[in-house]
Amino acid sequence: MSNITIDTGFDSGSIEVMTVHQASAMLRLKNDHQSEFKQWFHFRVANTGGRELVIKIVGLNDSAYPAGWPDYNACVSEDRAFWGRAPSTFDKDEEGGTLTIRFTPTCDLVWFAYFAPFSMERHHDLVAECASTEGVTYRKLGETLDGQPLDCLEMGEGETQVWLYGRQHPGESMAEWWMEGALEVLGNPADTLGRALREKCRFHVVPNCNPDGSRRGHLRTNAKGVNLNREWAEPTAENSPEVLAIRNAMDDTGVHFAMDVHGDEAIDAVFLAGFEGIPSWSDEHGERFYRYQRILERRSPDFQTAKGYPKSGPGKANLTISTNQVAERYAATAMTLEMPFKDNADYPDELQGWSPERSKLLARDCLGALLEWLESDEG
Repeated sequence: MSNITIDTGFDSGSIEVMTVHQASAMLRLKNDHQSEFKQWFHFRVANTGGRELVIKIVGLNDSAYPAGWPDYNACVSEDRAFWGRAPSTFDKDEEGGTLTIRFTPTCDLVWFAYFAPFSMERHHDLVAECASTEGVTYRKLGETLDGQPLDCLEMGEGETQVWLYGRQHPGESMAEWWMEGALEVLGNPADTLGRALREKCRFHVVPNCNPDGSRRGHLRTNAKGVNLNREWAEPTAENSPEVLAIRNAMDDTGVHFAMDVHGDEAIDAVFLAGFEGIPSWSDEHGERFYRYQRILERRSPDFQTAKGYPKSGPGKANLTISTNQVAERYAATAMTLEMPFKDNADYPDELQGWSPERSKLLARDCLGALLEWLESDEG
């Protein structure tokens, strides 16, 4: 029988084809441009003929996050609308670490990805739909190195300045699915949660902080190979115009509450990281974050606090990271939301793992927790 064909000539496509034989292939990850980071993949397989595909991605022991591969199942779609999971196994001793994906498609065409992609075309559809909604203002914060617009959507009449931004790391596409869910709440005049929040807050929503990396198929960096979430102390137009534009806009508005939305390769849970260790830390400032965390844990079964990142010691916070810089610079209640690439081990979903749908539902839970947090603060 003839060989399958594999290609990546589309938005966020990324993989290196080494060998193909009939329905089997050996592949290798591609590095982000001018960077050592590699973890993201997104490719299309054609001419499948209803055969079982055996796809091996090799050399994973030197990927950005090797701990992300055990217990991970690749995302797969035959219509690019519904993304399920293909049974996958990882062997660290085979070909420098190998993920073996096995899947039998029902048609001649199938897509695989590290997580369900959120294309730049979908991004522009989302921005256009929101910008045409009554009460929503569009603001172009700046341009990327590739000349793409950095989009911001603003809404609400309240005094509390809330910044929601995601996908500093472009391969963490669950972050923009979360953003789509948040905007569906905030931009819908029939949604009473959105209405109540808009009465109390002025929202500034940046659905995608890294359009260049997203389109190029990067895991973690922009067009110049720069990790944007290590640029917040001293962003520059030459290396990180995205961060510079966002931080300048924050300087204009001030920030009371900020959530930076991400995905974690290795930890099979949803969690928050705070700003412990910033120079101006106080127990009162920290308690505002911890109170929000407690509210979200009570409201959302998908959220937990047992797993997460270690806290920085006094004075040890890295101020190049967004959450720490925003908390320090504006005395804001700032946080990083992390969702899993794998699944939520507390509530596993064999069909989809962690998914776009769950990312969007989590956004509603986060916004509900924000409203309760604001009301408890007022009380």
